[in-house]
Amino acid sequence: MTFLADILSTVFERRYRFRTSDKTDGRPLEALVADLIGATGEVSGVTMARQILSRYATLDDDDKRAFFRHLAEDLTISAPAVRAALETYEKGQSKASYQAFMEAVEPPRQELIRRLNQVPDATRSLVRMREDLLRLGRDDDALQALDMDFRHLFGSWFNRGFLVLRPISWESPAQLLEKIIAYEAVHAIDSWDDLRRRLEPADRRCFAFLHPAMPDEPLIFVEVALTRGVPGSIQDLLAGNRDMIDAERADTAVFYSISNCQEGLAGISFGNSLIKQVVTDLSIELPGLKTFVTLSPIPGLVRKLKKDGRSYDPADDERMRSLAANYLLTAKREDGLPLDPVARFHLGNGAKIHQVHARADISEKGMQQSAGVMVNYLYDLAKVAQNHERFASSHTIAASSEIRSLSASAEEALV
Repeated sequence: MTFLADILSTVFERRYRFRTSDKTDGRPLEALVADLIGATGEVSGVTMARQILSRYATLDDDDKRAFFRHLAEDLTISAPAVRAALETYEKGQSKASYQAFMEAVEPPRQELIRRLNQVPDATRSLVRMREDLLRLGRDDDALQALDMDFRHLFGSWFNRGFLVLRPISWESPAQLLEKIIAYEAVHAIDSWDDLRRRLEPADRRCFAFLHPAMPDEPLIFVEVALTRGVPGSIQDLLAGNRDMIDAERADTAVFYSISNCQEGLAGISFGNSLIKQVVTDLSIELPGLKTFVTLSPIPGLVRKLKKDGRSYDPADDERMRSLAANYLLTAKREDGLPLDPVARFHLGNGAKIHQVHARADISEKGMQQSAGVMVNYLYDLAKVAQNHERFASSHTIAASSEIRSLSASAEEALV
């Protein structure tokens, strides 16, 4: 896997070895953009792409917004051209009429983004550019339409076929380990010793997806604990004085933290593929593993309870478990999907709500989000596909009888 990653990284990173001019072009960015789209020479195209990316990196937010507005308004599709091409295509479907239609419906800004990506390491710059676009274009319909072009291209560039699954260990390069500390989004890593406890022991694993164009930047990573039985507390799972076990003695793999690392890749799905690949690899490495579960936060629980005016007490374990089960089963968005984002993710992957645990995360963040309650989502390999299909087609939530019973008791308390 490392050999393949090195080959791909070399291909992506060293695509262009010829010399390009470092002379600064002082023309407006709009002029450089127009020239890049119309460029026919490869060397001149790379030179202009480098100039545009370099200039963009120096802009403040107002100038970045103006740049995005130029792309959104001046480099969009031409409705008359689309109508004319469609009329020609409808009269006779041929290679020429189809090509003309495809060219008409693709906005010039898509070709601009492709040509910008000619520059070595440009993919990383474009991911940062989309991060800016998402931040600056939240309430702007035209900029959100522009983002669809970024998302369309990124969906191809970052598809599963280009991703490399790499185990992260205590022996991994320090630069990569620093990124793991910085990007951990669920349970903060507060020191190098803390990171070591999560990576070095025989009953711990960490896996990340990397892309050859960004070989030192994890896209997403998952931390795994190998245990005997299903755990119900993140404090116990991460305790520095816990009893470690040999990996071969474990019967359960616990995905206790999944962190997306690149805000500029929001909406590009990696988690589903990551979990399935890790489950497959661990099953081969450790045949004794029979259970694959998460130990997940419930980030929207307290907020929803307060909104609904429902009383809760973190010290009342049974009531908190009932309220959490009821929230996970019944709290929905307008589209019928679960309100809780973590639930949407795992249920959409085909997991099942297995158990809920009170006082499972007594950190400040855990208490604020869910009054300390956490949930296990079970990945039953024999039922994942069925659960996914039912959830996708009818929003049916797979849940254990214990979860349904707890939810019912919360409903009865309202009567």
